[in-house]
Formats: sequence, structure tokens, C-alpha cells
Amino acid sequence: MTGSEPARRVGTSVMGQHTPRALFPAASLPDSRVSIGVLALQGDVREHCLALEAAGARAVAVRSAAQLAGADGARVDGLVLPGGESTTMGKLLASFGMLEPVRALVRDGMAVYGSCAGMIMLADRVQGAASGQPLIGGIDMTVRRNAFGRQVDSYEEDLVAPTLGANEERPLRAVFIRAPWVEEVGEGVEVLATTRSGRAGADRPGTGGRIVAVRQGPLLATSFHPEVGSDHRVHDVFVEMVRHRS
Repeated sequence: MTGSEPARRVGTSVMGQHTPRALFPAASLPDSRVSIGVLALQGDVREHCLALEAAGARAVAVRSAAQLAGADGARVDGLVLPGGESTTMGKLLASFGMLEPVRALVRDGMAVYGSCAGMIMLADRVQGAASGQPLIGGIDMTVRRNAFGRQVDSYEEDLVAPTLGANEERPLRAVFIRAPWVEEVGEGVEVLATTRSGRAGADRPGTGGRIVAVRQGPLLATSFHPEVGSDHRVHDVFVEMVRHRS
């Protein structure tokens, strides 16, 4: 070997051609988000799922009692009962064998949120309910069904809702579609939001602010549809409730 000849590397191995990170990539981290089921029998299922994801949760469309029980390996830490038609929702829950399992989850303390028809389903007492209408119950309140009038009476309004983060600079806009309102609540129920005007359908003139959002323990209910639009403050509150219970 002459002094001008470059040094020859001996024993070059595959290990020398790759970094240890490339050979042994780090395992992906487990999904640490709470998993919240959205009852997918009717109503704004997709909209609720998107709002929950925006609020930092993992959303799961739930269509069977087996999913509620986590039989497919996907846990459910909380549950959303979306809007729709409460009589139909009750019948579907019963026909799919889900009514008693959901009632049991409520009794066992699972965090559950009901919007519009979901609020009716979570009420202990309902005015204007159909004869034999299946309910879930759990919130000590009396709800008036279709209190704001028919479909043509649907409207939007900024709520009085400081607990939900609403103020003059950032009001909470609510969408009411054939919505109920809360006539009365028990001592253990926290009122989260009321209307400003008490507006109702033509056959029920407004007489002041109406209760449209409540919470009792791990149960949350609104008569409006917060999944409509881009304001996810109600879902933020519910996701925190689920985290607290998980």
C-alpha cells in the first residue's frame, strides 16, 4: 500500500448503513383520548361526531348494545343521544335491544349528553309525551315536548349561558328545531342556559326566559342543537365531564 492509496474500510455491515431508529422505529403511541359513543339510530350523528373530535375526544357511532358493552374491543367512556324524534328514538332503542342497556349505563353513572330529543329521553317527567313512550330518565326535571312550536317555528337565539362561557363578546348562538324546554327542575339540577325572550310557537306566547340547558351529576341535556355550526363549547363541557368520570 502506497501513501497515496486511500485507506480501505473493512467489514462494512448493514448496521453501518442504517440508523438504529430506522431499523427499530418507535411504536405508535396509544390513543389517549376519551372515547364517546354517539347513538346512531337517527339524528345528527355525523355532526355530533365532528364536534366531539373538535373537542378532543374520539367519536364512535353506536348502533348496538354490544358496542355499548365494548364487545368489539372499542371502549365507550360516554354517550351522546342526538336530536331526532323522541317517540321514534324510544321505539328504536327498544326494538334494537338497547333501551335497558342505556338505562343501566345511566344508573351506573356513565356521562351521557342528550340534545333536543335526547333531552326528552333523559327527563324523568315529560309533558306531551305519547302514551307509553319509552324514556331513559335520570335528570330530575319536567320537559315540555315541542314547546317552541312546530318545524316552521324553528329559530336561532343568543342564550344567557355564562356557565357555558357565553358573554357579550362571544355569545352562544343556539338553534332550536321543534325543540322542548324545561318546565321545572329538582334541587340537584344545575341550570346552564336560558333563552332571553322566552319565545315560543304562536299557541304558546313567551313569558320570559326558558330553561334550555341543564346538568345533573354526569348527565347533560340541551333543548337546542350545538352540533350545528362551529361553536363546540357545549361539547367541550361534555368531553371534560367524560374525562372526569374516566
